[in-house]
Amino acid sequence: MATVYFYEKPGCINNTRQKKLLAAAGHQVVEMNLLTEPWQTDRLRAFFGELPVRDWFNYSAPALKYGEIDPEHLAEQEALALMLENPLLIRRPLMQVGESVMAGFDQQAVDNWIGLKEIETSQDLESCPRPLAQASCARE
Repeated sequence: MATVYFYEKPGCINNTRQKKLLAAAGHQVVEMNLLTEPWQTDRLRAFFGELPVRDWFNYSAPALKYGEIDPEHLAEQEALALMLENPLLIRRPLMQVGESVMAGFDQQAVDNWIGLKEIETSQDLESCPRPLAQASCARE
């Protein structure tokens, strides 16, 4: 099984669920704080691979929910600069296994990448289930 460096927002409900799925599949999860990690542009960019810029963002972040930022109209360098300034904008989790990296938690993609146990779930494991007013990220 894999050692997964799991960059999360501590206390995020979905990140907790995602880590449980990884552990249930036998992976060792090393928790990393996405918000305090000293990101560099090139390192952060690597996690997004071939994803379009709009898919780099955490749509539960207050700046996106309130329409302050429109990812559809950002160039790569603009998006990365915003994320370095405000890590809440980064799609979570970021995961690393060896030299291989991934952004977000699409269960099928994670299963194809490192393997997951077959678990039936219809839950959205990426979007914050809390209303914005109650979400702790709205206050950070």
